[in-house]
Amino acid sequence: MDTESEIRDFLTSRRARVRPEQVELPGGPGRRVPGLRRSEVALLAGVSVEYYTRLERGRLGGVSEVVLDSLATALLLDDAEREHLADLARAANESPVRARRRRRPPETVSRSMQLVLDAVTAGPAFVRNGRMDVLAENALFRALYSDLYALDERPVNLARFVFLHRELAEAFYPSWSVAADINVAILRTEAGRDPHDRALHDLIGELSTRSDEFRVRWGAHEVRHHTSGQKRFHHPVVGQLDMVYEAMEPMGRPGLNFLVYSAEPGSPTEERLRLLASWAAPQADPAVVRADAPDRPDVASGPREAAGS
Repeated sequence: MDTESEIRDFLTSRRARVRPEQVELPGGPGRRVPGLRRSEVALLAGVSVEYYTRLERGRLGGVSEVVLDSLATALLLDDAEREHLADLARAANESPVRARRRRRPPETVSRSMQLVLDAVTAGPAFVRNGRMDVLAENALFRALYSDLYALDERPVNLARFVFLHRELAEAFYPSWSVAADINVAILRTEAGRDPHDRALHDLIGELSTRSDEFRVRWGAHEVRHHTSGQKRFHHPVVGQLDMVYEAMEPMGRPGLNFLVYSAEPGSPTEERLRLLASWAAPQADPAVVRADAPDRPDVASGPREAAGS
């Protein structure tokens, strides 16, 4: 990754996003740039215009945490964006020799972690890395993403599914655009956290080459902490599933995420997850729980166009 270019594009895009009235500066017609001027960011951050111009050109080497914090405040950065800026500054200060020597922890899942995943039986659960590779999962997650696991690609990668298998992904995610935005923001965050990850570079290059939708989103420089929220899926067997999720980073395993989906007790989704588990079991007859089965007409209810990710 070209760190200077990443810094320049990130700061430029954040500056263009902030309207003068958001930071109590005069706006009005006649402004030639979207968002703030460099001089206005410098004023808000308490640095000279010349110094801020240097920073926006990608030269974050030697910049103090105090300046980074002032800059983040001036640009109204959220927590994920602040951390991304700190990651970019860290990369700018790291020598190429040290970066090449730095060892990455192996991306393997221990037996104990797999046992914990298998112990989650009420909802889908999985472990992924920052490249969106699924490293381990429970039976309900495999059943939820049955179309993805039917593909030959391994490791299973959620970003490839979203962008390179559009027909399947658009049927699965009622709000495909939201899912696409989330995947790109997670990859962009990971690129800042580990800019020397060759496998990540290869994935970004592949997606940029094969998907115009990915390439446009990648250029927006959005980042995200994917920690909790709501998800909506449309499964080909049991229909609409509305769930909440929580994501955790295993201690001592930076870059890995342990995610669990769950349904509200007594909700239609809770019942559909039980049906999904039965369908996925080796002894189950899929025809019994097909969404279009005449004896279960209620299973497939739920509008395909509803919002979700």
